[in-house]
Amino acid sequence: MDGHGDDLDELLDEVENKFCRNVSVGCSVRVDPKEPRKDDEEQRTQSATKPKQSVSSVTDDIDALLEELLEEDYSDSPPRKAEAAPKGPEVKKRSSQSGGRKCCPVFVGGSAVANGVGTATSKRSCDQLRCTSCDFKVLMFDDCEWDPSCDYLFFRNNMPERQKLGSRLRRRRGQRSYACQCSWTSAAEAADLRDRPRLRWVCGKHHG
Repeated sequence: MDGHGDDLDELLDEVENKFCRNVSVGCSVRVDPKEPRKDDEEQRTQSATKPKQSVSSVTDDIDALLEELLEEDYSDSPPRKAEAAPKGPEVKKRSSQSGGRKCCPVFVGGSAVANGVGTATSKRSCDQLRCTSCDFKVLMFDDCEWDPSCDYLFFRNNMPERQKLGSRLRRRRGQRSYACQCSWTSAAEAADLRDRPRLRWVCGKHHG
């Protein structure tokens, strides 16, 4: 028993020695990094100041490049303007030609009413009507009127084929029938479209 006790004491001594060594090693490991951390902090502060210098130098380079680009743009701008200058009047001419004239107010009328630009003093029937609802051009049929059986689906399915639409037209001298894809009407005399609010038709401009 005494021999075993001695062995145990020796083992305990070894364990204590090893344990104490580990603690001392651990402590040394814990203590040692504190010193280089200060160096790390100094390095970080130095590295933090260095990017500022590099960033400022980069911004200077960027500013210089921008100035060069701007100078190139300014130097190139006069010939561009000179090239674009002759195109301006041509575009204006085209826009004025394509603009045309609009009816004000807009009239529809019978077959005896002349077509053209309608005004308050000249009640001409507009032949350039376009619907703002379905975006179809309004078709006209002289000396005809729509059959009462016409409905929305008929025009929806057959617009803008004049032959198919003609199947629902009846001969009526002096009348003129109008239709888009969603609306239709007939007229015998000049009538202001403002008096027919259900028709979403506007003048699409007259050319020439």
